[in-house]
Amino acid sequence: MPCEGCTCGLREDGGDEGDILEQTNLGVRSFTAPAEDRGEPEGVEPAVPLRSKQWWNNPSDDMCGAYVERYLNGGLTMNEIANKHKPIIGIAQTGSDLAPCNSGHVQLAKRVRDGIIAAGGTPFEFPCHPIQETTKRPTASLDRNFAYLSLVEVLFGYPMDGVVLLTGCDKTTPALLMAAATVNIPAICMNVGPMLNGYAGRRLVGSGTVLWDARAALAAGKIDQLQLMQTVATSAPSLGHCNTMGTASTMNALAEALGMALPGSASIPAPYRERGACAYQTGHRIVDLVRQDVKPSDILTREAFENAIALNTAIGGSTNAPIHLNAIAKHIGVPLNNEDWQKVGYELPLLVNIQPAGEYLCEEYHRAGGLPAVAAELIKHNLLPHPDALTVSGRSIGDNCRGDFSTDKRVIRPIEKPVKTSAGFLHLSGSLFDSAIMKTSVISQAFREQYLSNPDDPMAFEGPVAVFDGPEDYHHRIESEADIQAGTILIMRGAGPQGYPGAAEVVNMIPPGRLIRQGIELPCIGDGRQSGTSGSPSILNASPEAATGGNLGILKDGDIIRIDLARGRADIKVDPKELEARRKEKGPFKVPKSQTPWQELFRENVSELSEGMVIPKAVKYQRLAQTAGIPRRNH
Repeated sequence: MPCEGCTCGLREDGGDEGDILEQTNLGVRSFTAPAEDRGEPEGVEPAVPLRSKQWWNNPSDDMCGAYVERYLNGGLTMNEIANKHKPIIGIAQTGSDLAPCNSGHVQLAKRVRDGIIAAGGTPFEFPCHPIQETTKRPTASLDRNFAYLSLVEVLFGYPMDGVVLLTGCDKTTPALLMAAATVNIPAICMNVGPMLNGYAGRRLVGSGTVLWDARAALAAGKIDQLQLMQTVATSAPSLGHCNTMGTASTMNALAEALGMALPGSASIPAPYRERGACAYQTGHRIVDLVRQDVKPSDILTREAFENAIALNTAIGGSTNAPIHLNAIAKHIGVPLNNEDWQKVGYELPLLVNIQPAGEYLCEEYHRAGGLPAVAAELIKHNLLPHPDALTVSGRSIGDNCRGDFSTDKRVIRPIEKPVKTSAGFLHLSGSLFDSAIMKTSVISQAFREQYLSNPDDPMAFEGPVAVFDGPEDYHHRIESEADIQAGTILIMRGAGPQGYPGAAEVVNMIPPGRLIRQGIELPCIGDGRQSGTSGSPSILNASPEAATGGNLGILKDGDIIRIDLARGRADIKVDPKELEARRKEKGPFKVPKSQTPWQELFRENVSELSEGMVIPKAVKYQRLAQTAGIPRRNH
């Protein structure tokens, strides 16, 4: 007999549990799990079994029902998640109100979903830790490793067969690629795209680059603070990341150069309709990558990294690129260091005439052909190291780009008429530090004449230093130090991974206003970074940093240092015994206290910039989907 007032149709005693489970629909028609739809295979047979079905269609796991049921409460059907031929595709969402550079992804993700569904997959979008370069204090690079760790846990611990990495602002691209490399499930990048051109009247105004120019104009007394704010605001006319060849445009171009994004996708401006079409094609392609079992380890080879270094020179890429690519390489198990950047890339030409090294902005760069046109030019002259390297398109980078030449040779130059020759990074070492880099493509004619044109000592200079312990010290003293004159070398220390913490973009210092008004530039050296949008030819990423015992920490105002670009040397012209005495007297370099738990953990577990600023303990965890298998059950 049924219970009084009950309409479920079951007996009062309910029978045993088995009786209930044996009923196919409990007397109710189910759209979620109809009797005829039990997630049986249909569609394309994947090359390897889909890992998601270990959660959602595993007859040997008596907790399978627990994994399934909560994912049905939004209206998904059993077939969408349990079908053994239907891959589950994650969409790593980096856009939000806190990350305006990437906020276009909130809408683009819908087109990614459409592509995934059309190809026979099921999309699952999830948020990533926000990283906004222009806002996060003390520096957004502090968050790169945090976002990396977070995404590793998501990709490994949840039932995903592949992932679309929605990239954009500077650190989001390496953070997501590092995680995809570590877990090694099929992955593909899609950039949010650069902003449209900024204009002041008819003059092109590039994001980031205009800020550094405006700072100099303010210091020289040519504009006031309000004019600075108004000028800088003109450079951000639409959704998207920086429209110059800063770190955002660089890292997304290099994701494409590595083979991890569809050809031509990195440069599409954020508001263009092509961006939505690209999102659809990216979503469609990841399903094929899963079915074919094409993983990051198949793409991110030594050959791919050498291609990326070569293309970084040709596009005039950011000085932050070695940090991030060296980190990605470590997490996929490919040897790569700063010497490789000079060996592979230095003698190649700069072809892309984009700010900060050139004249134009990313809209013109895209219309001229984007990265495929740059690669085509290198391939034509046998300057791309490995045109046979595989990409996520399923074809080699050579097959993708060969013959796809520039449609605007003002913007993407031919090899015969480059913006600059021998335009790659120089790797420096010596008694000042073990490793640092210099971007030669932004060495101005004025800087070259002031510092690198001595006929008796070409490509070298030396001078006294003015030492600053962080940007606060610099801003406090730069206008009042009478000893800072033409030829003074500005030193920024305490700005590295442990010292700041996080390695801030504070090395591109400007001279005192009195020197700017005379047209005088000063060389800058530091153990931190500088914005990729800066045109300053600084010597950056000095390792070891002052906070870990590097010799920048024992420099004094007035010490003479010598920089020899031809020999790749950076040396302190102070007696070594004097330096050792200073070290003993000074003791450990003083750094500010950590302000958050993550800052303390970061400092305790981070390598030097020359080593990619990675967490060394994390590097041993590689190809987790293959080496660690499926995580242990949770109930």
